[in-house]
Amino acid sequence: MAALAGVGLTWYTWFEQGRDIQVSESFLLNVAKALRLDDAECTHLFLLAHRRPPPPEACQWSTVGPLVQQLLDDLPARPAYVLNLRWDVIAWNGTADRLFDFASRPHRDRNIVRMVFADPDLRRRLPAWREDAPRLLAQFRCDLAGAPDDPGMLWLIDELKLVSPDFRRWIEQPSKENYSWGLGTILGNDGKRRRFSHQMLTVDEHRYLKMVVYFQQ
Repeated sequence: MAALAGVGLTWYTWFEQGRDIQVSESFLLNVAKALRLDDAECTHLFLLAHRRPPPPEACQWSTVGPLVQQLLDDLPARPAYVLNLRWDVIAWNGTADRLFDFASRPHRDRNIVRMVFADPDLRRRLPAWREDAPRLLAQFRCDLAGAPDDPGMLWLIDELKLVSPDFRRWIEQPSKENYSWGLGTILGNDGKRRRFSHQMLTVDEHRYLKMVVYFQQ
């Protein structure tokens, strides 16, 4: 690890021991790449060392294995995608891409909560936004309760509080809404209204990866 990080063994040992030493951004980038840290882990590392989030190039985006991707692709009639703990969309099938346009979005914007509360184009396609958004956020709050100190989750929450008054109000108040893993009503590219129910499947419990499948009603 010391060689991959580009430092001497003694200095790296001091780093692992948590001694009071100054570390550069390039060193942390090297450590993140060598350890293949995902988004949340990179954020945690940089917050500990520099008390600020990492630059985008520090993070290795979470991925799924080929069999999980095949399972997604074998559901051509149903939109389906995989979320990590922070609700970043890390894998999807073609039907989900046509519905949500994941492929054309930058990595940081492929987040279901951010899309619902900070994407005006998507919001225009959600005729039941006032019902769907708080239900989705109620489920997100459940995940947050299981990882209240996760830096990636807290970073996302702080960001969305600044851009969405509705998010800021609902995230701070106990929710009385029903929980939902997905959006119930969406206008397709053809302008037709589609109603969905959802099923959640655990993909990797250790990495908090979940698959959400949409069933059209």
